[in-house]
Amino acid sequence: MAEGKLFATLSVFHENGAQVIVVGGVASVLNGAPVNTFDIDLVYSLDPLNIERLEIALDRLDAIFRIQPERRLRPNRSHLAKGGHLNLVTRFGFMDLLGSIGHGLDYSRLLPESTEMEIGGGLRVLVLNLKTIILSKEQAAREKDQATLPILRQTLKEQRKPDYD
Repeated sequence: MAEGKLFATLSVFHENGAQVIVVGGVASVLNGAPVNTFDIDLVYSLDPLNIERLEIALDRLDAIFRIQPERRLRPNRSHLAKGGHLNLVTRFGFMDLLGSIGHGLDYSRLLPESTEMEIGGGLRVLVLNLKTIILSKEQAAREKDQATLPILRQTLKEQRKPDYD
């Protein structure tokens, strides 16, 4: 996802007070990993007030389900409250909205493993740390996750080296 579109997407969530954590490929990049990604993955709080805020943000983003986009089906509170995996397309690109990742790593369990980062223009967002991204990808065990694990592990190893400059 292009930097401007990422910023625009996350700005909408921020402006609506939606509680989300950036995970997946974008979080890996924000943590310094040299990987490519084509969408943004967000884990969200299942709190009813947050579900309401998410629904408003998704409406502002013109979000529809990726499957059968010609039908223009929009996610609603019922979809969001289930906490599943919503594959969406927005006016800024592809988005996966997730109730949890890995083995039950939901918003409340990921919050302590997240850091607030400034991504430009004063916008601060919660981003999952690299160690937990690696754990979630190990748990998912999908082929695409297995392919990026060596890069993520090496990035984490490099970050843990002492800085002698």
